[in-house]
Amino acid sequence: MDVTTLAAVEGSIATVGYGLAAVGPGIGLGILFGKTIESMARQPEMSGQLRATMFMGLAFIEVLALLGLVTPFFL
Repeated sequence: MDVTTLAAVEGSIATVGYGLAAVGPGIGLGILFGKTIESMARQPEMSGQLRATMFMGLAFIEVLALLGLVTPFFL
């Protein structure tokens, strides 16, 4: 196998890896926002507390996306 071919395959794998790492947080954000909006529609008086909890969950999910972005650089 040629050295340039090996380098090209290695770069493609890192790109695919980040793409797969972005799918999980994307699905998680969709579920988080959907369930929060559904809960606010059912109990409007709880919307303030639900919004605060949603932003905490948003922060945790975004950390997963950033870890997926940074991990290929360290490995």
